[in-house]
Amino acid sequence: MMARYTIPIPLVGFFILCCLAPLTEAEYMKYKDAKQPMNVRIRDLMSRMTLEEKIGQMTQIDRTNATSGIMKQYSLGSLLSGGGSVPRLKATAKDWVNMVNGFQNGSLSSRLGIPMIYGIDAVHGQNTVYKATIFPHNVGLGCTGDPGLVKRIGAATALEVRATGITYVFAPCIAVCRDPRWGRCYESYSEDHKIVQAMTEIIPGLQGDIPPGSRKGVPYVGGKTKVVACAKHFVGDGGTTKGMNGNNTVINQHGLLSIHMPAYYNSIIKGVSTIMVSYSSWDGKKMHANRDLVTGFLKEKLRFRGFVISDWSGIDLITSPPHSNYTYSVLAGISAGIDMIMVPYNHTEFIDTLANLVKNNKIPMSRIDDAVHRILRVKFTMGLFENPMADLSLIDQLGSQEHRDLAREAVRKSLVLLKKGESADKPLLPLPKKSPKILVAGSHANNLGYQCGGWTIAWQGLNGNNLTSGTTILGAITAAVDPSTQIFYSENPDADFVKSNNFSYGIVVVGEHPYAEGAGDSLNLTISEPGPDTIRNVCGPVKCVVIIVSGRPVVIEPYLPYMDALVAAWLPGSEGQGVSDLLFGDYGFTGKLSRTWFKTVDQLPMNIGDSHYDPLFPFGFGLETKPNTAR
Repeated sequence: MMARYTIPIPLVGFFILCCLAPLTEAEYMKYKDAKQPMNVRIRDLMSRMTLEEKIGQMTQIDRTNATSGIMKQYSLGSLLSGGGSVPRLKATAKDWVNMVNGFQNGSLSSRLGIPMIYGIDAVHGQNTVYKATIFPHNVGLGCTGDPGLVKRIGAATALEVRATGITYVFAPCIAVCRDPRWGRCYESYSEDHKIVQAMTEIIPGLQGDIPPGSRKGVPYVGGKTKVVACAKHFVGDGGTTKGMNGNNTVINQHGLLSIHMPAYYNSIIKGVSTIMVSYSSWDGKKMHANRDLVTGFLKEKLRFRGFVISDWSGIDLITSPPHSNYTYSVLAGISAGIDMIMVPYNHTEFIDTLANLVKNNKIPMSRIDDAVHRILRVKFTMGLFENPMADLSLIDQLGSQEHRDLAREAVRKSLVLLKKGESADKPLLPLPKKSPKILVAGSHANNLGYQCGGWTIAWQGLNGNNLTSGTTILGAITAAVDPSTQIFYSENPDADFVKSNNFSYGIVVVGEHPYAEGAGDSLNLTISEPGPDTIRNVCGPVKCVVIIVSGRPVVIEPYLPYMDALVAAWLPGSEGQGVSDLLFGDYGFTGKLSRTWFKTVDQLPMNIGDSHYDPLFPFGFGLETKPNTAR
């Protein structure tokens, strides 16, 4: 027989209180209540956070070093995929969503359940993801003269990024590239800050239009089809000596503010949520340690209210050699005003180092609180607390036909006709679709990787046609011509072959091999071999149009006499039909150079307005043709 015990009334009350305690506490978690004003929610959440949790929010690491357990234990604020960092080779949108949600579940199971934000370099579409639409790089978009087009590209990119479960893009690059020797020049819209300013329309495309009457400088993200944008790289990244990536920008304050800073004004007014600091220096001072510009100018004078993020290992590079005095690097970077650090690997070293600096009164708690307040403001603004998990509702947006059509339109508008064959009996362009026999030649004619360039699937880009979905320029030409037209394709035909075949005309597609960042820095800016030989071999014997696929102007003056027509195609991306649309006259050429095309590299740097300005093709140049659908 079971013994019966009488529980005293006070003890019953104690048990009831214990059971109700979590419910009572939940009622006071204002930060979880979407009806509360945002600042109330931020203050409530911050009042509950430990120093370590706050520093966790300031930490961003690459997915390769993360687990859901790490996200839970350290309450990390953000993850990213560095260039080419993918769940698996040729991962689907569903694979990406599942991966991001796995990490997010870890964040939500942390003590306070603060969701993380996932970032990726979507710099010309969702370019790391298999079968995404790859738009032209910025160097081409700057030639379109069409900010509305760029805004639509931003909106399409946001949809494709959200389709993969990701909420944050490290775009746009609003560098003003003043020297094409820089390996990131293709990420810049123009050498002219006015064009770069106009193209900040991509920000409302990515984030949504800020509501009327909004406070200037306050971040805005308009719901589940939009993403957090990032204007980069603050400031002067495009003005370094000899175009060396991350090098020193030597310019006076007036020059810095009048050339490199203006696009930041536009970005902030349009509600950009984050700004990334540049690897480069200004007059010898590392931007990652420049408190006067990051805090004094950006945060205080321009009243930017989003968060400032470092570049990849950016604070490590404050010292030379990198990471040689990490405590100093953390102190200098955080004191400068950087809010989130792209660590990106050793999160415990960063968290411990920063915690010790705060505990030893080297960094005031007010600096930590400023950083966390800004990070949480962006997270609350974008609705991340209400909708932290990605779903599969947008997966059909990835590489959709509508987006491919938009990319094709962008290619058409970005191509610049530099020579159209007036020396012939009649202009060579547009080409006839119906001809007995035509030759297509060149290393870039049948290479999707080359025409997409760097930051495509892999950080440095890829070679070949098996990297993603798209149409090569050869494929586009083949689809465009009359079925009776014979097409011969050879990467590098010899002159005798060309002479003996009586071709109606030749199309030569040559240019640069893919590169990204410092790997693309170049002092000679030559067309990749055997491009020059291909031009000579084809263009000597037959009428030819040469298409240059490159991230910047390259040396072409020595080959110009051989060519009947010349087209700058930049890095057009996955939709090669945009090139054939113009070659055969379905649409007319309208693009204008947003960069000066030099004669020799000895002239560099040379930009519009310079006293020694003597270009091969000047800024703003571009021949036009009318559509001729009858041909």
